[in-house]
Amino acid sequence: QHGRVKVKTTAQQEEEKRKEREKKLKIYVAARDACFRKEEIFDDEALQLTQQLLSSNPDFATLWNYRREILLHLETVKDENEVQKIYEAELSFLESCLKVNPKSYGSWHHRGWVSARLPRPDWARELGLCDRCLSLDDRNFHCWDYRRMVVKVSGVSVEQELGFTDRLICSNFSNYSSWHYRSTLLPLLHPECPEQASPHLCEEQLLKEYELVQNAVFTDPNDQSAWFYYRWLLGRAEREEMISCVYVSREQERVAVTFSRPVHVSVLLLASAQICDLPPGTIHDTTNEHNLTVHWTEKHNHRECALYTGRTESWCRDTATDQELFRSELSVEKTSVLQSELLSINQLQELEPLNKWCLLTIILLMRALDPLGYEKETLAHFQTLKEVDPKRSAYYSDLCSKFMIENTILKMEYAEVRVFSISDQNLTTLCHLDQLLLVTHINLSSNRLQRLPPQFAMLQCLEVFEADNNSIKSLEGVYCLPKLEEISLKNNKISTLADLQPLASCPKLTHLDLRGNPITQTAGVESELAKLLPSVTDLQL
Repeated sequence: QHGRVKVKTTAQQEEEKRKEREKKLKIYVAARDACFRKEEIFDDEALQLTQQLLSSNPDFATLWNYRREILLHLETVKDENEVQKIYEAELSFLESCLKVNPKSYGSWHHRGWVSARLPRPDWARELGLCDRCLSLDDRNFHCWDYRRMVVKVSGVSVEQELGFTDRLICSNFSNYSSWHYRSTLLPLLHPECPEQASPHLCEEQLLKEYELVQNAVFTDPNDQSAWFYYRWLLGRAEREEMISCVYVSREQERVAVTFSRPVHVSVLLLASAQICDLPPGTIHDTTNEHNLTVHWTEKHNHRECALYTGRTESWCRDTATDQELFRSELSVEKTSVLQSELLSINQLQELEPLNKWCLLTIILLMRALDPLGYEKETLAHFQTLKEVDPKRSAYYSDLCSKFMIENTILKMEYAEVRVFSISDQNLTTLCHLDQLLLVTHINLSSNRLQRLPPQFAMLQCLEVFEADNNSIKSLEGVYCLPKLEEISLKNNKISTLADLQPLASCPKLTHLDLRGNPITQTAGVESELAKLLPSVTDLQL
């Protein structure tokens, strides 16, 4: 055994580590107790005690609060030069805390507080610290937040910050935080319309950004950071805020209003449509003509609607083009740019045929350029997307459903009809129901719908509703539809009377087809339905 190093067993090593941890814990607890016993005592000893504890655990929020109280007290008993030195020492201490945990909430918050109180702050030093931290972890959002604060108070220009993102992105195309920061800077530096509250990029800068992002996606087609930025570049401008449609019913003494975008109905609720019941007798007399004006006071916007003598209903609306409805991000000038982008991404897709980011971006470009013209190609790309990225298949199905509904609405606009039919298209969700305010007949048969959203109640003109061969479990959205007469729900999953309860609020419902639903196997269901829906004279089970 002589001359050989004695190797400790694993059990011995673990016991020694345990004893060492206990020793450190006793020291830490003793210091903590001593610190809290010194409550309301703001001296150098208390400052030293809190420093000792925070060096080991920089996420002890109560201690940072106590430390700030101590520093505020010292400000009252020291001159400016002494306060400067105290806070400079505090910044050095904070750097050591950030080395222990670079993403410590408490350390970064305290550093912001100290920097704000420093008599003569050195902002160049703070920016240098941020640069060092971001070079170690470019997604440290605490550091990004602190850097934005430093930039704001020190007056760093937008141009300089944009150059900063250039450097980070060129050194690492996967720097998601830099791409995001860039998206907040560019509209400030290169506004399309400076007088607007939310400016968008001018044409010249947009071309440069497309070039930059293409370099990134061609370098690493599977990295999502640049693709998200690409999607932002293709993003939509806000539609003009306006009253898009007003419908008036003399029989119901009701006004329904839809807006071009969701508006605040209450503090917590956003809605793109509103229904308002008028006082009894206001417009009931068919021998009189009534002129209604809907005012949107917040936007100084209004729309007039005339209800002529003998008419039971009236409406006024914009005949919107596809660009105004669903492609409001496009200008005529940008069309050629997007054509070029589509060509480039198609070339990349030839090299990377199963790249989901390529496929999704091609879909978005096609939607922006010509949603109806590219409909067939778009559907094919969605099918490929579901195959190459099955985990997000439900998302792609919902997005595809949204686009199919938009296309159907566009076709209605061109044909100027009041029938909405989109059957056998694998729809999984419903949207844009505010665009269907004047529709009288809806056919959603042979899709994959499971529910009807509350916005369904906006369909004040709906008379016939078909939704055979879906997976609908309840009719929670179908309530208070004053003109609804016929519903066909063959081969769905309605199983209880409660699922049909909303239909009791539809006064003109006379035809109901429930064949192929589980509820038809319930004993005595016909008599129960007769009680629930007395207006129904044609019931098929």
